Amino acid sequence: MDKSITLPPDEIFRNLENAKRFAIDIGGSLTKLAYYSNVQHKVAKVRSFEHGAEASSDKLYEISVQEEVTPRLHFIKFENAYIETCLDFIRDHLVNTGTKVIKATGGGAHKFKELIERKLGLRVDKEDEMTCLIRGCNFVLRNIPHEAFVYAKHADSEFRFQTTDPDIFPYLLVNIGSGVSIVKVESEDKFERIGGSSIGGGTFWGLGALLTKTKRFDELLQLASKGQHASVDMLVKDIYGGSYGSLGMTGDLIASSFGKSATADKAFSKEDMAKSLLHMISNDIGQLACLYAKLHNLTRVYFGGFFIRGHPVTMHTITYSINFFTKGEVQALFLRHEGYLGAIGAFLKGAEEDNPNQYSWGENYAGSSGLMSVSPDMNPMQRARSGTFDMLEMDRLERQLVNLPLLQDPSSYIPDTMDLTEDAVAREYWLSCFEEALDGVVKRAVASQPDIPEAIERAEKFRQKYRHKLQTLRHQPFAYGSLTVRSLLDTREHCLNEFNFPDPYSKIKQRENDMATKYYQKAVMSLDQLSWEQRQFALVRGVLAGNVFDWGAKAVSDVLESDPEFGFEQAKQQLEERPWLIDSYDQWLERLKGPPHKCALFFVDNSGVDIILGVIPFVRELLSRGTEVVLASNSGPALNDVTNGELQILTERIAAMDPVIQSALTEDRLTLVQSGSSSPCLDLSRLDKVLAQVVRERKTDLVIIEGMGRAIHTNYYARLSCESLKMAVIKNSWLADRLGGKLFSVVFKYEVPAGKATSPDSAPLSPL
Repeated sequence: MDKSITLPPDEIFRNLENAKRFAIDIGGSLTKLAYYSNVQHKVAKVRSFEHGAEASSDKLYEISVQEEVTPRLHFIKFENAYIETCLDFIRDHLVNTGTKVIKATGGGAHKFKELIERKLGLRVDKEDEMTCLIRGCNFVLRNIPHEAFVYAKHADSEFRFQTTDPDIFPYLLVNIGSGVSIVKVESEDKFERIGGSSIGGGTFWGLGALLTKTKRFDELLQLASKGQHASVDMLVKDIYGGSYGSLGMTGDLIASSFGKSATADKAFSKEDMAKSLLHMISNDIGQLACLYAKLHNLTRVYFGGFFIRGHPVTMHTITYSINFFTKGEVQALFLRHEGYLGAIGAFLKGAEEDNPNQYSWGENYAGSSGLMSVSPDMNPMQRARSGTFDMLEMDRLERQLVNLPLLQDPSSYIPDTMDLTEDAVAREYWLSCFEEALDGVVKRAVASQPDIPEAIERAEKFRQKYRHKLQTLRHQPFAYGSLTVRSLLDTREHCLNEFNFPDPYSKIKQRENDMATKYYQKAVMSLDQLSWEQRQFALVRGVLAGNVFDWGAKAVSDVLESDPEFGFEQAKQQLEERPWLIDSYDQWLERLKGPPHKCALFFVDNSGVDIILGVIPFVRELLSRGTEVVLASNSGPALNDVTNGELQILTERIAAMDPVIQSALTEDRLTLVQSGSSSPCLDLSRLDKVLAQVVRERKTDLVIIEGMGRAIHTNYYARLSCESLKMAVIKNSWLADRLGGKLFSVVFKYEVPAGKATSPDSAPLSPL
């Protein structure tokens, strides 16, 4: 390929040999290519041994690694200058597309039609540009959390990501290309162009070229970023000597764009003229957008198009304009993947037979470039690199994801407790923490595949990839939306999967599950001998002690590796004595003296001691009280968290030893359901649809969330419409210190929704 292309082509056009369908969106200077492929990857599966078989006497299940196929969407953005070279590369690496048509949209689709057909041997089928744009916008808003953001130029973090309302409609899309189209979107297929303007990006480019003799759009924006518009614009204070108080106009408000150029006898700099022009057009578009938003009673206004393209100076001027004209009632919202909307929409039009909208999709952090700032002072080498190519990958998820029906207000729910994008101290700590943990993860990955010689090479590639991601996030913490502990963990899991390490902790989990099962009956017998009140406390301490066994926490993994004798009783000794850091235990005990809950939904955490000696006895007590229980576990592996496949086998084995569990399973009072997640953390807005149905059908009135990842890093502030119990042990010294506690401090937080009963008084955690 051309030497000026800075990324290796096999990194750009990934899995091209399995490409099945193409779409392309060609604009004035950028081409956006979309294709669909089936990605082969390894998954770890567990299968129960036939009990009684001689070889399996000491093991609950066997682990096998199998090949599976995941549909993936690839989106690549590059400059039109490289279109011939890229088409050549695609042609040379295509094996079988499965189609003879390529869907195309954008102004350049006609210009390059003959070239595409000749190079790829595919018929170009043109799609309506606005229809593609709307479909693409709906798709990213539905499937990518933190897709939309507010731009705040002078804030600690220039990008402030928004929680997406589960109901994305209606909204206003202001598409600023050469002109401006204003579209009201009411549903997937119902939208209407309600207005527009001929004064848009083309106006800025054309007038800018006349004024500055600068022909390149990006150069014009660079000039504007350095200019002072007040040198050219007439301000209110230039007319009145100050502000115009009775009309509420400040002195710095623009009274007349380019007003000074008519009377001032001097030459104006290119920078100042470009800045004045940018303000003039942005203010005009902003006012127009506000008028249409008010006319149609819409509060969500998304801006996109060639004029935006992620340029800070453009987003800032539009944001200022919207804030001014609506007095802050409407926010200017921008999209992280705005440049791909047309290509995504064109692809969806071509893939209607597969009905991609019936599935949920997730961004693959391992293969996506992420949002990059194009501020002149922001990491220029990275900017130059991303100026050539940019990539987005999305994997089709096995399960359709929806909101937990028990969220009090889904539109304001934020899963993550700490936003590292805005907290520089916490960001530096956690980035360093994950980097220091890399050696241990690599070691664990290799150990999980002892009979495969090339595992060492793949583990090294994983190390390089994840380290590069961490370095990128140091410079651009906003790359994948709000940076959180959850996103750092998920990025690591995505990178491990990319290099075929589907479950590095599988053998550790197997060993610990086998061991803990042997102690189950003894643990239950000792609990049954206690008085009712003693038993309730012992059960809670058991869950907390079990939660200590977390291989994701360095303080714990160091102990577990160095002291093989460290067990359940030793973990109990490590726990903080009451009063705990957060302590609602007395209120919980009082609640237990009342009528039983109808149904409890329990989001479980780790394998081994945690699930078998901590959670199951606690669940057993709930069942004995007459409460139905739904155990929600991960669909896929993450660290040493128990997966649904493993939990099915463990529960069957425990049921064979325990009549309480056996009868609960038989009578359908104990149900095991996948959460839809493969993360150590928990996003209650993206859960398996089947789980949501079970929650509704069982009339669930208690949610229990266990573990540091699920109850502290995420969901600490989650507000539910039913009672909730959040239990965790803090196993990170820095986090413990930040929260005002110490290592192995306990969070036991029982909450009752406002209006149902008096919420228990428990001191909140100090701000994260």
